[in-house]
Amino acid sequence: MQNELTHTKLNLPLKVRNIAYVLIAIGLILGAIGIVVDFTHAIYNYLLAFVFILSLAIGALFLVALEYIVGADWSVPFRRMNEFYSSMLPYLIILVIPLFFSLHTLYHWTHADAVETDRILQGKAPYLNESFFIIRNIAFILIWSLFYFLMVRNSRKQDIDADQKHTRVNIKLAAGFIPVFAITVTLASIDWMMSLEPHWFSTIFGIYFFAGAVVASFAAVTLAGTLLKEKKMLNPKINEEHFHNFGSLLFTFINFWGYIAFSQYMLIWYANLPEETFWFLNRWQDGWIYGSVLLIFVHFVIPYALLLSQPSKMKISRLKFVSIWILVAHFIDLYWLIMPQMHTESTGILYVFIDLAFPVAAVGFIVLIFYLNSRKHNILPVGDPKLKRGLNFRL
Repeated sequence: MQNELTHTKLNLPLKVRNIAYVLIAIGLILGAIGIVVDFTHAIYNYLLAFVFILSLAIGALFLVALEYIVGADWSVPFRRMNEFYSSMLPYLIILVIPLFFSLHTLYHWTHADAVETDRILQGKAPYLNESFFIIRNIAFILIWSLFYFLMVRNSRKQDIDADQKHTRVNIKLAAGFIPVFAITVTLASIDWMMSLEPHWFSTIFGIYFFAGAVVASFAAVTLAGTLLKEKKMLNPKINEEHFHNFGSLLFTFINFWGYIAFSQYMLIWYANLPEETFWFLNRWQDGWIYGSVLLIFVHFVIPYALLLSQPSKMKISRLKFVSIWILVAHFIDLYWLIMPQMHTESTGILYVFIDLAFPVAAVGFIVLIFYLNSRKHNILPVGDPKLKRGLNFRL
């Protein structure tokens, strides 16, 4: 198999790179204007873009680890795409710096005067303090990056020597990564999003974020796969039956996200405790009520309906559309989690352009990372012993 697939790097056109650069430039220019005009709004928008990138990157690495643990064959031809997306993890150590310098703007618990007069914040102070916040989040990024480097290094070495020991080592690394992933992703979601309102708490917030991140990561790799398949840039053995599994998994995790979202809401509604319900009430008043209703349909009802039938899970054009839809829905979900905590006077067109600034740059960054990886590394793990079975997969 290795001899048959010695050259599998993608020859993506330069216009893909140029589009990425244009998006990054537009986003950064708009973001710079936003910082001058309304710093608070702009930094909340930057947090939104940061969490969006983080969710795709860590979700992609989770999918890489999951493949090794379960021993899946069909997904091997697509693993490199997830490796490309997860290569964004080391860049987070740079992208996080503006947020560390803006904690006082973003988080109420960083205000000493607020902590002095608030018993709840005093009780949470051993965890919610700036020094510990920065230290642990740097540690999270370094841990994720370490697992990324180790697993991807073995995967790429296998392209050269086809030694199965790399697979065995990665299985052990993946087994260690999963519990670490569960703990660190939960804490990171609490830190970056739930602590925006430090008086509120949810025991399944980490699972809610995990569900959204994984379905978005599935959507990202499905989108890349469908686009490359349409351009005839994938191995011809990759067929609709491979994409059927992506459709099925998208459908599964859309249902899982809906279940977790409903469970979080239902438990808080049923208990009817003021210290829990106010968070949802804030999203059920003023203009946020429209966003809350929209999220139900955009993130669950519509993709559920689009993926319900068997043929829809195999149709390339349908999967491409649904993948884009889910990625947009994931962005709306993160927006709904983060932005209601912002207090700013921005309105109208000004509000819109600031909201589009850093997310546009984030999309450009994701496209650029994928482009650069695809030009440098094989799109197929040519040394993987399961690749042949993966390419010959049939339902």
